[in-house]
Amino acid sequence: MKPFAVILCGIGLGMISMPGVAAPAAQAASVASNAEAAPPRAVHKRSFKLAPNAVLQYAIRARQRGIPLSGEGILSWQVSEKTYLVSNEIRANFFGKIQESSSQGQIDEFGLSPLQFTEKRFRKEATQTRFERDSHRISFSESAQTYPLLGGEQDRTSIIWQLIAQARSNPGKFVVGSNWTFFVAGRRDADTWTLKVAASEVLNSRLGEQPSIHLIRLPPPDSQDQQLDIWLAPNLDWYPLRLRFADNDGDFVEQTLEKIEK
Repeated sequence: MKPFAVILCGIGLGMISMPGVAAPAAQAASVASNAEAAPPRAVHKRSFKLAPNAVLQYAIRARQRGIPLSGEGILSWQVSEKTYLVSNEIRANFFGKIQESSSQGQIDEFGLSPLQFTEKRFRKEATQTRFERDSHRISFSESAQTYPLLGGEQDRTSIIWQLIAQARSNPGKFVVGSNWTFFVAGRRDADTWTLKVAASEVLNSRLGEQPSIHLIRLPPPDSQDQQLDIWLAPNLDWYPLRLRFADNDGDFVEQTLEKIEK
């Protein structure tokens, strides 16, 4: 069974030496060098207004390898003047806790400025992605890849809250067809995400009928990454009303907001 989770599994680097193949240390140096030498990327600095502290409870609906699953999720968002902590926990019926993730960091002129992203999957060791502010780079426990820190970078947990902060500060700009671009780090690498406002929709939930802004992140055509759909609720402090992560084989995980505690 594929992980019942919001992020696809990566494939670990092998440690077997073969004739004509660079040793792991050389490979690591080459990978790091290639990442550091990559063409400069755009840095996006926008106004932001952080959401109020809250604990959000979600109902989980999913299909994994064709098997329907259900469960619950808890998302905790805590922010102060200078720091933030966001954590996410997913439980599936009959399996218990199957994923935990967290992002913690500081608040700077870009908004959220992660220091560490941690993810723990079902029957897997925890992984860490580190945003090394002193050495100005992003590094990973799961790979030798590194990327320079230029400002505004996010991880796969903080990205949603950075998006919310920008929407709260710029609600009139979140119109259908607008694009919102971020550089996002995962478990073993990072890339540019473009989230497009697809529609304004009204969703039914346990919190009643709620207007929402529907954004879509489509992975590149040659990517095995998931499609991400986010519905933000302007009348509920722009908290995520629904999140949906879909694979190209039809499997998906969907989280729908049921309760807000402040």
